[in-house]
Amino acid sequence: MQVQRITLGAVYLALAALLSASLPARAAQAPQHPGALYIATEEAAPSSMRDASGRVVGIATDKVRAAMARAGVAYTIETLPWKRAYAAARERLDACVYSTTRTPEREALFKWVGPSDSAQWVLMARADRRIALASLEDARPYRIGTYRGDARDDYLRSRGFLVDTAPHDLINPQKLLLGRIDLWAASLRRGSMVLEHNGWKGRIVPVFTFSRQDVFLACNPGVPDAVIGRLNDAFA
Repeated sequence: MQVQRITLGAVYLALAALLSASLPARAAQAPQHPGALYIATEEAAPSSMRDASGRVVGIATDKVRAAMARAGVAYTIETLPWKRAYAAARERLDACVYSTTRTPEREALFKWVGPSDSAQWVLMARADRRIALASLEDARPYRIGTYRGDARDDYLRSRGFLVDTAPHDLINPQKLLLGRIDLWAASLRRGSMVLEHNGWKGRIVPVFTFSRQDVFLACNPGVPDAVIGRLNDAFA
């Protein structure tokens, strides 16, 4: 009898270990709100940010909310660091992320809705450095600040530029003012007040616009085509 109890206990432990090992992979794909899209974004005023009450607002956010209402799609929105927001849309079958640059490398990774906004990719410099650039190639001698998981980081890194990657974009202007980088690869959207709000106006200036990009709501391939179609109709 003692041997049988030990054997059964070992079986129970093995089954428990097997189940617990399988939970993280399943949990990563399980909707927290069945039937509703989980939408992630980053703090990037004026496109997406939290107001005093904690509600996610902003130019792109207003468009996303309006499209969801017109398409009759239930949803939740959460702000996260960009890398986590992007990862959520890659891993969760019910998830989307905005504002996402639609690059050839990302094209097959998502189903695309929008565009939700547009942005200029701009190299920014300290005003007192008086850096003048006539082309992107002129930036090759300089250390350029980017942030982890961002399309501008991929774009410049793949072309052999010297990039210095930060965990969050707003660390870059601080590094710029401290002289730790020479340029900051920023994404400026219509109505952006990031320089004014942080006391950087006049101290940090644009020196070259190297791309203009539309940005989108990027959804996991698991989001049904019918939902994507209704959302695109709503944006149109």
